[in-house]
Amino acid sequence: MTKSTRAQARKRRHIRVRRKLHGTASRPRLNVFRSIEHIYAQVIDDDAGVTLASASTVDKELRARVGSMTPLEQAQEVGKIVAERAKTAGIESVVFDRGGYPYHGRVKALAEGSREGGLTF
Repeated sequence: MTKSTRAQARKRRHIRVRRKLHGTASRPRLNVFRSIEHIYAQVIDDDAGVTLASASTVDKELRARVGSMTPLEQAQEVGKIVAERAKTAGIESVVFDRGGYPYHGRVKALAEGSREGGLTF
């Protein structure tokens, strides 16, 4: 019997969640990816297969700002920036896709930051 890794288990959870979540043009999907060092967020229209807005801790304009912050503060800042960019693209409401991660810690901070930025979900 093979033992599954944490990454495989997260991928299984993400696939299970994605069966129910689908982003449309009127209400796209806010997807979160979390690595050890960085956090990434994308607003995706699944019907067209297009990313409408994105932000991460590796963005050039964000890198200087988030360098001295804690990981939770970084995630919250990424949430605010992705919300700002989504608002610029004319998006008010999204479906939150936690990407198979627990709604806790950095994922929760990103969600709260995007709510502060004006997105509703």
